[in-house]
Amino acid sequence: MGSFRRDKDDDDEGSTSLYQNLEKTSVLQETRTFNETPVNARKCIQILTKILYLINQGEQLVSREATECFFAMTKLFQSKDIVLRRMVYLGIKELSSIAEDVIIVTSSLTKDMTGKEDLYRAAAIRALCSITDNTMLQAVERYMKQCIVDKNGAVSCAALVSSYKLAGQAGDVVKRWANEAQEALNNDNVMVQYHALGLLYYIRKNDRLAVSKLVNKLSRNSLKSPYALCMLIRISCKLIEEENLSGEELSDFPMFQFVESCLRHKSEMVIYEAAHAIVNFKNTPSRVLSPAFSILQLFCSSPKATLRFAAVRTLNKVAMTHPAAVTTCNLDLEGLITDSNRSVATLAITTLLKTGAESSVERLMKQISSFVAEISDEFKVVVVQAICSLCTKYPRKHTVLMSFLSGMLREEGGLEYKTSIVDTIITIIEENTESKESGLSHLCEFIEDCEHTSLAVRILHLLGKEGPYSNNPSKYIRFIYNRVILENPIVRSAAVSALGQFGASCPTLLGNILVLLNRCQMDPDDEVRDRATYYLHILQTNKMELYKRYIIDRNTSSLILLEKALSDYLNGNFNDKFDLAIVPKAAVVKVETKDEAMIVSNNAVRPTKITREEVSAAKVMQIPGIKELGPLHKTCPTTQLTESETEYTVQCVKHIFESHVVFQFDCLNTLPDVILENVRVEITPPEEFEIKGIIPCQKLPYNELGSCFVILKFPEDVLHSAATFGATLRFTVIDCDPTTGEPDSDVGYSDEYMLEDFEISVADLILKTKKSNFNAIFDEANTEEWVEAEDTFALSTVSTIQEAVNSILKFLGLGPSQNTETVAEGTHTHTLLCSGTFKNGADILLKAKLALADGVTMHLTVKTTEPDVADLVISAIG
Repeated sequence: MGSFRRDKDDDDEGSTSLYQNLEKTSVLQETRTFNETPVNARKCIQILTKILYLINQGEQLVSREATECFFAMTKLFQSKDIVLRRMVYLGIKELSSIAEDVIIVTSSLTKDMTGKEDLYRAAAIRALCSITDNTMLQAVERYMKQCIVDKNGAVSCAALVSSYKLAGQAGDVVKRWANEAQEALNNDNVMVQYHALGLLYYIRKNDRLAVSKLVNKLSRNSLKSPYALCMLIRISCKLIEEENLSGEELSDFPMFQFVESCLRHKSEMVIYEAAHAIVNFKNTPSRVLSPAFSILQLFCSSPKATLRFAAVRTLNKVAMTHPAAVTTCNLDLEGLITDSNRSVATLAITTLLKTGAESSVERLMKQISSFVAEISDEFKVVVVQAICSLCTKYPRKHTVLMSFLSGMLREEGGLEYKTSIVDTIITIIEENTESKESGLSHLCEFIEDCEHTSLAVRILHLLGKEGPYSNNPSKYIRFIYNRVILENPIVRSAAVSALGQFGASCPTLLGNILVLLNRCQMDPDDEVRDRATYYLHILQTNKMELYKRYIIDRNTSSLILLEKALSDYLNGNFNDKFDLAIVPKAAVVKVETKDEAMIVSNNAVRPTKITREEVSAAKVMQIPGIKELGPLHKTCPTTQLTESETEYTVQCVKHIFESHVVFQFDCLNTLPDVILENVRVEITPPEEFEIKGIIPCQKLPYNELGSCFVILKFPEDVLHSAATFGATLRFTVIDCDPTTGEPDSDVGYSDEYMLEDFEISVADLILKTKKSNFNAIFDEANTEEWVEAEDTFALSTVSTIQEAVNSILKFLGLGPSQNTETVAEGTHTHTLLCSGTFKNGADILLKAKLALADGVTMHLTVKTTEPDVADLVISAIG
């Protein structure tokens, strides 16, 4: 055992690691030492450590290098040094996936795993299983069965865990080891029980009856291992959820009674697992939840930091689903605000912010203020996210919360921390119009000393968007122009764009804006000069339609598809001008945020998402002649025209232009013994529509997606734009060899397949927009170019105001503004604000006043720039 000792000299080597600045070539050359006789165990251990260090640091070994190193390593089996042998096993595991002919050491490893030296056996089992494939597994099956039931706990655990890993590639063989795993379950070693249960469950997981029997048996015969009990609780909960699809009483399930009994177990680990499982059940009555929450409340005052963290993290997670139950723990949570463990304190804060009453917001903010200064930016971000949720819940408290956030904004902090605060303030401004003035003022003060370019640009963009519609727009001009004088070129460019927005939206400030933009033309940076010249020339025209088209309402193209289109253009013919109209507009992607209880910082750059609609739009714009139809207004979601199990599946994508619609039919042939040719969809349109062209799919092999297209012209009368169409899939069938896909002959026969009817709805013709300053725009839409229509409806098909809101947004395809798509519980009146753009470019503003009394009554007011569009929107509801 002398190899386990460290010489005194090892402690005096200094703080520099022996393994820094290693070179792969020199380390591999050192492996020649393995061939020496006798083996120098100490030196070989250091060389093996270097190899493992390099591999785990990401160093890549080619197959030849790994093979040479592996075979040199096999010479070390002659050594009796325990540490060296264990290092050899580790080396075999690491190199087994790279080196060739590793199977040569199977006999040596088999000998070690069945030998008398227990310190070799467990490591040998793990190494053997890493090099064993399906064909060799049966040769060692007998030894693996013996090791699973071995009296030595380490050997048994190694065999069980290795069996679990092998089950993924050789499940049929491992299933035969179920009896041995069942026997290992009776072992007194707590880890052996845990691993045995894991293997048994994996073997039987596809047989619900077998799993139920296993759980029922083990729940009656109490397991000694707390780890195994925790796993048994999880398995039980999964079975309960699978069986309780109809929402029956949980107490009727024997498995739930077992979970509940674990609340009284002597192990804190098991008690917590049971409490965590119970509070996470769906639709659980409060009387069932009460004991579990009492346990969590008790853990909140535990002297052990791990238990406090586990309890408060669970409470944080269920705070939104069971707020009343979590509120009973608020007193204990307030005591954890000053906890020495900052993870516990942060979770306690965020849980209180989720469950706190409106009257306690001020007190909570005072408690947090002393705490926030002591935690790291990572935890501060979590607190800021919780404050954002609280402001959404209690909009009337925006003054207190905004003031607190502005104080945090003035403190020291990194980019991620400051970005989270700015995001929260912007969210509050967009959702609560009353907070706009104070929010913009706080952000203006922040950019005076902001050292982060990206944040300054975002705030300037927000000022240009929201500032012109504030009570006193002129007060923001000073802050914006200061950026032109004091900041870097990127911020100066953003400031010039913000000035342009003020000039286009505020006629009273136009003269001053023109003077400032004229000064910006002398800026040393060409981007700033170009922007100033662009806005100056447009603003000097005094034409509102130019302001609106080129400054106020500028649509953003999909950046991914824009990059692709520009790349294709640069590789093509420069004689033609690049047409931005061929690039689809960016679709709005809703981002789902993780629960703030997960305090994990992820700085990885996420790839930009591209939607299915954007892909389809890019595909249709590549068809010759489509560009002549003008810019693409909207691409609608996919509509299924067949059942998913049929031999031919067809789905339709509608591409809406100003005067035309292009139907894209994506077809799939699911028959392996036929090839379809000349595939096309013939539609039956109303007489007002005119078919302009049909583009067939020339060939459709088995299991390949192909597309055909139909181009229609809209009727002149806008009121007839919404219509229903019949459709038939026609094609030529050619029989083929299902294995090779080669056609049996060149001659086929014509066939057809009836498709479901589909429609162009009003929602398909309208592109969603979001107006953060909706009321100001709605009130100003009283000029001659705007047309107003209103009507009153009794909505008999809905029973709640939320259902009415959802139906309106669905039928009209409008975008909700100012967070009016969500209706508070118990509300009897509500006003929905939404907007959009019709296919001909007409703006649509809609205000729906809803009241609940013997059904839902709605008073609808629509303002548009086209009379027929207003009538079409009204008729869609009627």
